[in-house]
Amino acid sequence: MTTTLANLGGAAVQPLDEDRLAWLAMALTPGLGPRRIVEAMRNLEPAGSLFELPLTGLEALQLPAPAAQFIFDGKARRAAEQEWETAAQASAAIVTVGCAAYPERLREIYDPPPVLWARGDVSLLARPSLAIVGTRHPSPYGSGVAEMIARDLSARRLLIVSGMARGIDTSAHKGAIAARMPTIAVWGTGIDVVYPKENRRLAEQILELGGAIVSEVPMGTFPAPQNFPRRNRIISGVSIGVLVVEASENSGTRVTARCAEEQNRDVFAIPGNVTSKNSWTPNTLIKQGAKLVASWEDVWEELPSDVRIQLEGEKGVASEAAPGASLLADPPLRPEEAMVMEHLRADESLQIDEILSLLETQLTSSEVFTALFELEMAGRVRQLPGKNYVRVL
Repeated sequence: MTTTLANLGGAAVQPLDEDRLAWLAMALTPGLGPRRIVEAMRNLEPAGSLFELPLTGLEALQLPAPAAQFIFDGKARRAAEQEWETAAQASAAIVTVGCAAYPERLREIYDPPPVLWARGDVSLLARPSLAIVGTRHPSPYGSGVAEMIARDLSARRLLIVSGMARGIDTSAHKGAIAARMPTIAVWGTGIDVVYPKENRRLAEQILELGGAIVSEVPMGTFPAPQNFPRRNRIISGVSIGVLVVEASENSGTRVTARCAEEQNRDVFAIPGNVTSKNSWTPNTLIKQGAKLVASWEDVWEELPSDVRIQLEGEKGVASEAAPGASLLADPPLRPEEAMVMEHLRADESLQIDEILSLLETQLTSSEVFTALFELEMAGRVRQLPGKNYVRVL
């Protein structure tokens, strides 16, 4: 199931220009893949001259005959103009490989997407970032760790990138939001089609906090299985490194990790319980040389020195602007809340009846319910189905 995203937090509407329109026309031409488009456009200067080429000139760009005919007949241009108008109505930006705003790290990969559709702050694509990915069916421990590390790194100005899928992706974005920092979601659908639909509010929060939503497929594109493995190369491509939290042997997360290795990105992994199937990919990656991560410091130490200097400088400026403020500072717990927290763990849930039983000599049931409610509102406890509770790391 999918849902559309309201016109919220859009990028600045761009004036129509021939070069960007030419890239868009190529991206919308049937039968052309990213690498073939980029190779063909490298032989054109300016890019907008695409529309002036005769049929023989288009075929000389090594385009298949049907694709060359589609462009020569003007169908590609009309499709591009219509898509441009659709994007403008949604306050979306169209960023091509030929644009200065196109992220340099992504431009360097083997098959960069010729066109990116974006909502929100497009300039974030150029910032130092870490991708956090994993299974759609995480354990409470996996969700908690992903959110904790995303929050801690976001608070230190390292941008978090993920795919906004269920599970670990969602936890990574929520961690950045908990730090009140922007995050980038790379979708396998059009940027106006929220998938999964339960993440609609998360998408809105990403835009409200100045983040960005990015895709390489046109507006209105609904979920298709082939689009999600393709988008994984973008998640790793815009990032300095990729952190794998939990993923089974056949998880799509392995595709992202493989993309990261091929793109010469750092690969990080959270070690997992050897008896859990979701530990197979991260534990295997660690055996193969991925950097073991237990906290944000383990990622921070591996960042290039110039990136650390840049981020530490930005963090220092923010601290001076708000002396004494800390994104990670939590208010002290009330005594009842502290008692409840003593019994909760991040790697194993407790059912409400078990909590009440453990605290029956210390707190009334009303005090336990109140404490759990306050802890959940503060983001320190998460409620799972069946009135089960886990501590948030």
